[in-house]
Amino acid sequence: MAIAIPAIYRSTVGKKAVMAVTGGILVLYLIAHMVGNLKIFFGAEDFNHYAHWLRTIGEPAVPRRTVLTLIEVVLGVSVVLHMWSAVSLGKRAAHARPVKYRSKKKSHAQGYAVHTMRYGGVIIAVYVVWHLLDLTFFVVNPKGSDATPYERMVADFDPSRWYITVWYVLAIVLVGLHLHHGIWSAFQTLGLRTPRRERGLRGLAATVAGLVTLGFAAVPLSITFGWVS
Repeated sequence: MAIAIPAIYRSTVGKKAVMAVTGGILVLYLIAHMVGNLKIFFGAEDFNHYAHWLRTIGEPAVPRRTVLTLIEVVLGVSVVLHMWSAVSLGKRAAHARPVKYRSKKKSHAQGYAVHTMRYGGVIIAVYVVWHLLDLTFFVVNPKGSDATPYERMVADFDPSRWYITVWYVLAIVLVGLHLHHGIWSAFQTLGLRTPRRERGLRGLAATVAGLVTLGFAAVPLSITFGWVS
């Protein structure tokens, strides 16, 4: 079994399956994280309570932050496997098709998808690092570790720091584009795409990507424009 698993992963089907599964994990996390962020519209008390709950899930059965750490480990492994599979598949596709497609329409569509996933993925990775330094380790947050989660969030997107809001929203838009293409690709990989289902699945991919984008962008924009303070 220990030999069979790497052999399966080395195949194109195995890599695509890993991308689909890890992508699914990341999508579920993004949705859950977005819902949590939206609690800021219920006020400081609700948002701070949510942030405290994240770090105390499972208490007193397990020590503080145990469950959150396990979630972070799963997410970290998923990100690494997802990116590694994407790079491997990209290299394999390039070697398999050294001659570009004749069809301009098909070539442009594929080029758009590839560039969105490749360069968007790099920007998203940079954003994740910044996000961790900001709201997990408090290194770049204006309020630092002594403030409440609500105060740190509001300080981040203060109108005087509008460039942070622009950067955040840009990253979120790229996340949305990445999600749209990724979810649709996952449907194809898992064999769910049929002529009858295609329109519905495309609509589902666009809807999920759109809601996640709007949900995440709503918080920084509301703070910057003074709707949340």
